[in-house]
Amino acid sequence: MAKPRTPRFYFSLRSPYSWLAYRDLLARHPDLVPLLDWRPYYEPDEHSTRLITELGGDLPYTDMSRAKHLYILQDVGRLAAERGLELSWPVDKQPVWEVPHLGYLHAHRHGLGARYVDLVYRARWEQGRDICSRETIGEIGAELGLDPAAIAAASEDEQLRAEGAAVMVQAGRDGAFGVPFFVHGFTRFWGVDRLDAFAAHVRSAAAPAQRLPEPVAGAVGLGRSPDDGHAGGCG
Repeated sequence: MAKPRTPRFYFSLRSPYSWLAYRDLLARHPDLVPLLDWRPYYEPDEHSTRLITELGGDLPYTDMSRAKHLYILQDVGRLAAERGLELSWPVDKQPVWEVPHLGYLHAHRHGLGARYVDLVYRARWEQGRDICSRETIGEIGAELGLDPAAIAAASEDEQLRAEGAAVMVQAGRDGAFGVPFFVHGFTRFWGVDRLDAFAAHVRSAAAPAQRLPEPVAGAVGLGRSPDDGHAGGCG
């Protein structure tokens, strides 16, 4: 378990904004990469939902509106072009997000989490491959020197299921409601456009920790969807 002050990066292999934040992290803040506690954040299936609920977790997911979906297609294309990145949009057919995200936890067990993230992001966003395909994850595992059958079946591993559920519960306790989401002490940053501020905060040992204010009674509700808000982050 990471220390409370360890900077945390909640990422989703599904999210294009998480992919962009990852590429920006490598390009602009490579010194922070080994300092971060990398935590997968994903839309759980029925099994994981039950485990998360049993642990007292809350699930913020709701369906994304068509308007926001179309905006993200445009916005991500624009942001990728600004970075000189080749984008290949994947097509998700009956996705089970535990397949790639619990695959990450499997790779992390073997000290290969960071390399796994790099290969899966490349497969999804630069090659347009289906990362919920066990075949795809098995091939990536083999490239890392891992047992392809074991990593492809990570979503069937009850220990990994429980670990993933615990990570999602902790994400809620950290205040994460979408990705990319960065945490350092009591200070939170959401969205690819907050990466530089997060990096500056981590580097500044003197930066004061700021607790979030308590909710105000009668304040306007923002709904349960992690897609609410600016386009720098999504679910």
